[in-house]
Amino acid sequence: MKVLAIGTIVKPLSPEQRQQVMSKEVPDTLQLYLDGRIEQHWFRSDKPGVVFLMSAESVEQAKAAVDALPLVTGGFAQYEFMPVGPLAPLGLLLQGR
Repeated sequence: MKVLAIGTIVKPLSPEQRQQVMSKEVPDTLQLYLDGRIEQHWFRSDKPGVVFLMSAESVEQAKAAVDALPLVTGGFAQYEFMPVGPLAPLGLLLQGR
């Protein structure tokens, strides 16, 4: 299944915290990407945060992966999870073929 994980920074990081936390966050996020659990990733343009398109067995599995990231465990970020799938009404265009 595909899951959108929409992250928001809820507590700003000091420069010292940013250096310490991001030195762990970046490799952990990269590992999720290399493992195929994060398929695509973007920075948010409306506020500080990121959006991940994830591949997971369930929303709970996606949540467990993201909840282990240092920004979340440190209380700096939180995520909203949304299961997504094909646009089913497009199937109506194929009826009568």
